[in-house]
Amino acid sequence: MAFLLESEKPPFSIRFDLGFLHLKAKAALGEFPHGRKRKQHWESFPTEMSLARCRKEADMEYRLRRLSRETVIDGKVLTFCRDRMVLPDGKEEQWDFVHHKHGGGACVVPVLPDGRILLVRQLRPAIDRECLELPAGAREDPAEDGAVTARRELAEETGYTAGRLTKLLHLQTAGAWCDETTEVYLAEDLTRTGAQTLDEAEEITTEARTPEELRDLILQGEIRDAKTAAGILAYLAYRQR
Repeated sequence: MAFLLESEKPPFSIRFDLGFLHLKAKAALGEFPHGRKRKQHWESFPTEMSLARCRKEADMEYRLRRLSRETVIDGKVLTFCRDRMVLPDGKEEQWDFVHHKHGGGACVVPVLPDGRILLVRQLRPAIDRECLELPAGAREDPAEDGAVTARRELAEETGYTAGRLTKLLHLQTAGAWCDETTEVYLAEDLTRTGAQTLDEAEEITTEARTPEELRDLILQGEIRDAKTAAGILAYLAYRQR
């Protein structure tokens, strides 16, 4: 089967916060009033940052800086560090920092031929909660292309392969204390090629929901996983471009 990767870069520039994506998605779904008022709502949200503003922000000199970094725990996937920081007022503090050795991973928005989105349901022991999420997983090494990660995780967790991948987002998962990133891909032209091939620690079931159902679950607080919420809301905006 021939595969096509449509874009190595996000096809549109957006601010990566869920509130903005939600509003953009609501506009795409026609939930703002029609006519002039709706147009004002849509056009009032900036979709890209000017080059001049980017340069200005890049040239800013911050007084907050790191003096040193000490490894506290060196795990298999994560390294836990203690940073010695100088604050803007000159005081020093110790901050916690987590380094992801593989850089992060990829997440997939798999759209079935009938328009529903395929998801996985699994227990997340870290939060003692069953979660409905988009298929996702970590890179096998830092140099692995995100599209390769996305295809592997989609096949392993759902048994599907994608004839076409489009990159939607590149997320900084928790920039305040961790360097993990997640690339989010739209997967289309899905084909069921086999059964799930789960790791021995995974207990995953699959289910499909409409984009509108998933949007409502996000807004009701039922879906709390950040990459899942961002991916679904980005897809809602993307399909109305």
